[in-house]
Amino acid sequence: MIRSLVTGGAGFIGSHLAEVLLLTGRDVVILDDLSTGNIRNLDDIRDHSRLHVVEGDVRNYCLLEKLVSEADEVYHLAAAVGVKLVLDDPIRTASVNVGPTEAILRFIGGTSKKLFLASTSEVYGKNPKTPLSEEDDLLLGPSHRGRWIYACSKALDEYLALGYFRKTGLSVIIGRLFNVVGPRQVGDYGMVLPRFINQALHGGPITVHDDGQQVRCFANVTDVVRTIVELMDCPEAVGKVVNLGSDEAITIRQLAELVAECVTPGVPITHISYADEYGQDFEDVRHRVPDLTRLRNLIGYRPAKTIRDTVLEVLEACKRALPMARGVDDSRYGPHKRN
Repeated sequence: MIRSLVTGGAGFIGSHLAEVLLLTGRDVVILDDLSTGNIRNLDDIRDHSRLHVVEGDVRNYCLLEKLVSEADEVYHLAAAVGVKLVLDDPIRTASVNVGPTEAILRFIGGTSKKLFLASTSEVYGKNPKTPLSEEDDLLLGPSHRGRWIYACSKALDEYLALGYFRKTGLSVIIGRLFNVVGPRQVGDYGMVLPRFINQALHGGPITVHDDGQQVRCFANVTDVVRTIVELMDCPEAVGKVVNLGSDEAITIRQLAELVAECVTPGVPITHISYADEYGQDFEDVRHRVPDLTRLRNLIGYRPAKTIRDTVLEVLEACKRALPMARGVDDSRYGPHKRN
């Protein structure tokens, strides 16, 4: 039986990944310090006989080495997440994103173990090209603008991983994630879709940053985690960087309008400046659309869910959570009421 270690496995993406790995018959070990993850994300699998949850910091290298040594494959998802956390604590961002990755690479290097390294579309930085392919330049902003430390730290992770691949033959696959969304994602750290939906559920306004013409692509988490597992079973993916996500483009204003339509048509939508939310030094990226050619060539990838499908899924999850958490009557939330 394959034993899989998932760092950050109690997080939004990690918990969905753990579910899929269990369905494939794997033994799954989760390492999470629950700083941004939540043990409730594992409610559906918490009592599974092949799931083992270890609460601990990924920077505890003695613990990390032990868990890596006992695993056949590692899915390294643990990282600092969310614009707000990155801007508020850049030192922690660098510490969490770089040190544990280097340690895992060192522990695995020279072995036959497989590694999936979760990277991010943020590494493309301000590259204006659309769509963005894995061979395109990484164009980061100046160091005094705090948002770029996240992109810089994840780019360094990629360089390290590819260095180990070339030097030791490490079986590593790097996935650059583009705006993954779905149930269990929270808006506390700046994640746009759950933030929009929760604002709409409370009667609005839905607050859109800047003019709302920023273009993004939102992939359903179930499509993404299925893809991650398929890539780990694809020998041709080893040593490659692969864009992961959807290429269905939408502006942030259009996303807000879609949320309003699905929750309560007519809910107000307002605009605020980035400076008001994140300070004067924040820089935004106008377009970020992935080229998925490599992913399609490797595993024949086709997303099963559209952005509308995903909005409705997240809406239902948020509606279920609100009455339990706050005693809210969900009968007023338009046509998509709970049964």
